[in-house]
Amino acid sequence: MGDVEIRPPRPEEYAAAGEVTVLAYQADGHLADDVGYDAMLRDVARRVEAAEVLVAVDRAGDVVGTVTIVQPGSEYAEISRPGELEFRMLAVAPSARGRGVGDALVGAVFDRARALGLGKVVLSSLDRMHSAHRLYERLGFARLAERDWRPFPHVTLIAYQIDV
Repeated sequence: MGDVEIRPPRPEEYAAAGEVTVLAYQADGHLADDVGYDAMLRDVARRVEAAEVLVAVDRAGDVVGTVTIVQPGSEYAEISRPGELEFRMLAVAPSARGRGVGDALVGAVFDRARALGLGKVVLSSLDRMHSAHRLYERLGFARLAERDWRPFPHVTLIAYQIDV
């Protein structure tokens, strides 16, 4: 995608990346039954210490999207197993939606998986994140129902995978 650059965030962009993530989740109503997740979404500095974070930056220099990439067994891993790369917290600023930012971020995850010699990418997503599910399915992800799970009684996460 020509109008955004995908790269690791600079320290001075951490706050903006966290805010984009929270705004994206709020815009879709995914923080309504908040269990403190907004604090985790905002804390990009912490995620950078324990995982790989990428941002999408537009030509004006604004952070318009972000994704967190995690390895199996690491602090932020949820469902990944050996040979798989997992991503979490994919977010696109509401003002940047429809421009391919989500596609570009997921494509960067695929590139990272291939660079690491990993054959699969997995993720889990709130069962009600329908627009995200459409993106994943359009990109070729398949449901991985045997890894669906519930971190809290009122929160259901559904799993997806793709071979890369």
